[in-house]
Amino acid sequence: MIENVVLIGAGNLATQLAQALNEKGIRVKQVYSRKIESAKQLADKVNAPFTNNLSQLIADADIYIIAVKDSAIQEILENLNLNEDRLIVHTAGSVPMSILDGFTNCYGVFYPLQTFSKSRKVDFSDIPICIEANHPSTTMKLEKLGERLSSSVNQINSEERKSLHLAAVFVNNFVNHFYSIGAEILHDKKLDFELLKPLIRETAEKINALHPLEAQTGPAKRNDQSIINAQLKMLHDKPEYQKIYSFVTESIFQLQQKHSHDLL
Repeated sequence: MIENVVLIGAGNLATQLAQALNEKGIRVKQVYSRKIESAKQLADKVNAPFTNNLSQLIADADIYIIAVKDSAIQEILENLNLNEDRLIVHTAGSVPMSILDGFTNCYGVFYPLQTFSKSRKVDFSDIPICIEANHPSTTMKLEKLGERLSSSVNQINSEERKSLHLAAVFVNNFVNHFYSIGAEILHDKKLDFELLKPLIRETAEKINALHPLEAQTGPAKRNDQSIINAQLKMLHDKPEYQKIYSFVTESIFQLQQKHSHDLL
């Protein structure tokens, strides 16, 4: 059983994961961050010591969780000085497990599929946790750890996880960017973004009952050129938004046409 962890990173995911582990009685023995103030801020939340020096990491933790930006993982690994049998995992969606090979004999991936912010607490109980490991015994350890946090623990390999992360970029990052565009359009007319929130909630709720293709509505699906052209004209002073509008409108129409027989 994994009973204590060293958390390498103090960003959005690390912050929420540390608190979730702590609440389940899994001790955070130490927090590392390149920025000492970030390490202290998170460590204070879970009553743990902290450091900004990788050479000062506690040597006897059950697991070392690397929760940093993708581009920093390699550098972290190259500067770790741990026993070769220590369990090390990363939490990245698009970084293969193989990046850990050669730095330890016991490694894997512990990837919670969710959007995280430091200031917004999340409930881990239904967050899909995707695990992968280099050995069945390590898989079992990560599975047991995941089950203490969530009811959804899934063995997913590196190639599958890359596709999952790509899909997540579309349904989360891109959609949130569209919220930002919508907010800007309303702000220009002194309208409140609150007006859109019931629509946003219903759109998200519908996919619990309908396939996204069935849930699609709007002028692009209907190929309503009069509305499409009128709205493009409204964006005349924002050519970058015109491009997005045109491209996404065409994509919606083409996808609906491609799968029209599935919707009959």
